[in-house]
Amino acid sequence: MTDEAPAGPVPPPAPAKPAQPRNPLHGLTLEAIVTALADYYGWERLGELVPIRCFAIDPSVGSSLKFLRKTPWAREKVESLYLFMLREQRREQQQQQQQPPER
Repeated sequence: MTDEAPAGPVPPPAPAKPAQPRNPLHGLTLEAIVTALADYYGWERLGELVPIRCFAIDPSVGSSLKFLRKTPWAREKVESLYLFMLREQRREQQQQQQQPPER
């Protein structure tokens, strides 16, 4: 026997996944998104903003995750609301930084 590589074409290496430095959802789990939204808005307000039963009736992170993983349209709404929340938080921080300190 020899230590030669098997004959035949060598498949090209798999392309590297592109980095997503400007995607705020990259690397976040759905659980982290739902938890952040519930902390920021509260379950009642979250149920008003995204009118789905898992937010309105006996809400929990677990039941929400189960539903959102099976329902792409609802997940898109939740992700959109999360991006909106990030923009709101950024605006609030900018406003606080622009206000002169009180004396």
